[in-house]
Amino acid sequence: MTRTLTPLLAALFLACAPMAHAAPQAEAAAPAASDEAKVVYHINDASVARAAMRNIDNELNASPTDKIVVVTHGKGIDFLLNDAQDDKGAFEPQVAALKNRGVDFRVCNNTLKSRKLGPDAVIMEAKVVPSGVAEVARLQAKEGYVYIKP
Repeated sequence: MTRTLTPLLAALFLACAPMAHAAPQAEAAAPAASDEAKVVYHINDASVARAAMRNIDNELNASPTDKIVVVTHGKGIDFLLNDAQDDKGAFEPQVAALKNRGVDFRVCNNTLKSRKLGPDAVIMEAKVVPSGVAEVARLQAKEGYVYIKP
C-alpha cells in the first residue's frame, strides 16, 4: 500500500507546488486603490464640527486616497451656513481646504425647510440633499461607506 500512496502523494505535491508560488504574485498585482476607504462622517450638532474636520484632516494625512463625505442635518448644518463662525473664527476656510482635498459636504434639505431657509443659505462648498438621514443610510447601504459619528 505504501508503494501506491508514495507516487500519488508525490504527484499531488508536484501539482500543488506551482499554485503556492502563484498566490503571492496575485497579491502583489492587486491595485493600490484597495487601500482606499469610503467614510461618511455624520454631524447633527455643529459644536463638534471643528473636531470632526480635524479628524478628517488627520485621516487624509494618513490615507490621502480615502473618499470622505460629511452629511449634516439638524443643528449640524449650522457650520455650513453662510457667514457661520464660532470663537475660533469662520468655518468656511477650513471647509474650503477640505473640499480642495476631495471631501464632499452635504446639507439636509428637510432641515433647511423646517428653518424656512433656502439652498442659498448654504456655503458654496456644500451640496443640498433631500434628507440627511436618508443620505447617510444610502451611502452605507448602497455605496459601502463606513460610518463615523464624531
